[in-house]
Amino acid sequence: MKRSSTKRQVILYAVVGGVQLSVDWLTFTTLTSLGISVVVANPFARIVGAVLGFWLNGKLTFAVSEPLKASQAAKFAVSWLAMTLLSTAAIWTTEQLWGLQSAQLAKPVIDVGLAALGFLASKLWIYR
Repeated sequence: MKRSSTKRQVILYAVVGGVQLSVDWLTFTTLTSLGISVVVANPFARIVGAVLGFWLNGKLTFAVSEPLKASQAAKFAVSWLAMTLLSTAAIWTTEQLWGLQSAQLAKPVIDVGLAALGFLASKLWIYR
């Protein structure tokens, strides 16, 4: 793959990721502010963001011209589950150590940290 194509993908992945992260974080903070546990709110919020991100990355970032395949969705689900487990564990630990407000503030930082792994999984495995 050409270098310019990879650069374009990184930029689009970051833009889509920013939208996805915002939707995810707003959902998470709303749910946890309503008293829902971070262990429940984080996976739910990530589902909301993931649906949006899977579609946008498939159509824009990695320019999949044909309809997305069930195998791609399955690979995305495996990758998403692994990232969600890591994210939820880190957010839960943050909440236990420093409280809910710290967990709410840490969530986007944690998820941005996992984004690099998500990019590699998407480029090399999911949308391949």
